[in-house]
Amino acid sequence: MTRETVVREMVKAMTFARLRKDPYYWEGYQRGLRRAYYGEVFGTEEEHNLWLSLADDEVDETRRERGRGYGDGLAI
Repeated sequence: MTRETVVREMVKAMTFARLRKDPYYWEGYQRGLRRAYYGEVFGTEEEHNLWLSLADDEVDETRRERGRGYGDGLAI
């Protein structure tokens, strides 16, 4: 992933977080982008696994949206 891609995606995520009704998704997306770009030096393996597991939270929609966003940002 290039720096230009990260910057473009980060600007998109920040814009959508402000304009749309799903800011939690975009918060997770930004964190996933950072993890994808910086790799293991960004956060711990435990944090990474926690963020991934949030997508499966059956009770809290906010946590689920953050986890979905994290996974999508990570996949860029």
